[in-house]
Amino acid sequence: MSSLPVSDVPLGAHQQRTMRGLVLYFLRLGSFGFGGPIALAGYMRRDLVDERGWYSDDEYRQGLAVAQTMPGPLAAQLAMWLGYLERGAFGALLVAAPFVVPPFLIVTAVAVVYSHYQGLSQVQSVFFGVGPAVMAIIAIAAYKLARSTNKADPVLWVIAAIICTATVISGAEIVWLFIAAGVFGTIYYGGGMPRLRTSPMSLLLWPLASVKGFVWLSATASLGTMALFFAKASAFTFGSGLAVVPFLHQGLVTDHHWLTDQQFTDAVAMGLISPGPVVIMGTFAGYLVAGVAGAVVATVAIFTPTYLFVVAPGRLFRRFERHPRLQGFVTGATAAAAGAIAGAAIVIGRETIRGWLPAVIGVVALALLLQRRARVPEAAVVVAAALAGLALH
Repeated sequence: MSSLPVSDVPLGAHQQRTMRGLVLYFLRLGSFGFGGPIALAGYMRRDLVDERGWYSDDEYRQGLAVAQTMPGPLAAQLAMWLGYLERGAFGALLVAAPFVVPPFLIVTAVAVVYSHYQGLSQVQSVFFGVGPAVMAIIAIAAYKLARSTNKADPVLWVIAAIICTATVISGAEIVWLFIAAGVFGTIYYGGGMPRLRTSPMSLLLWPLASVKGFVWLSATASLGTMALFFAKASAFTFGSGLAVVPFLHQGLVTDHHWLTDQQFTDAVAMGLISPGPVVIMGTFAGYLVAGVAGAVVATVAIFTPTYLFVVAPGRLFRRFERHPRLQGFVTGATAAAAGAIAGAAIVIGRETIRGWLPAVIGVVALALLLQRRARVPEAAVVVAAALAGLALH
């Protein structure tokens, strides 16, 4: 796979991680990390586990399990967890800011142009080319994640295959399947059937299965209403940030009539083709609703619940991280995550690659990313695909 443009010269595993190093890394990842949550999770593993050795495989897998089973977009939550491991709640915040601010500025700038010209038609052409290239990035990341997670364990591959199939058939990520896979892991890998008694571990796993969001007070101010809406959207987002799309469409288009269908489609496209977490599409939508203030409010509202769902149970997770039950839960849930990510890639691909021309762009992008003689950065492939879309669409 090509070298991620956000990476510096790989650091040896002997060099310890620092808060400053993490902040700089996630600043670059937020600025140049294309491909959405699936690819971003793969980048973090490759750069921070395999190349730099800043985190162990167990720490990464634990973070991935947390990100999949707790409400919140996967990439942002995984990044916050890695920051949490370094310096607690403050570390999670220090990582979140540089990861979110660059895509916020990029998407807001595009939204300004879009709004000024009453619908930027070039966005469609750019997405025509970028979509297949992004799918190539996602396909590689999904395969590597599944291979590194499941290794040679046939049970984990079966779990991944079941979740992948369910995701493809339903067209959505089903959170209860993650919980079921985690519970299966606690039994199969954690020492058999647990005794029927209340324990710290059972109290830990129950919130993962029961958290659904917050109870909100009604708001009369438009910005307040929008803030509550985007916060609830984040609280209902399990796994990939793309899972929030139906919720956003229902509120933005159908209920509140803040956006038209075309504007909403363009907002989703911006989330997919911009660097950083895909839920940054909320920034674009927020600007269209209420200008810069709307963009700021939507962004803060989306990422605040995500942050809370990392730091609130963080100490409990760390306290019992060596417990066989928790390790079993992480093993099962991580296998489910790999399957869901692969399934989501297939679902997105069906909507993105329509016709022979996008397929050709996707195959060329895949070939460029897989060739080993001269590594091509993902950002360069995305830019080339965008130019191809403008020229051909």
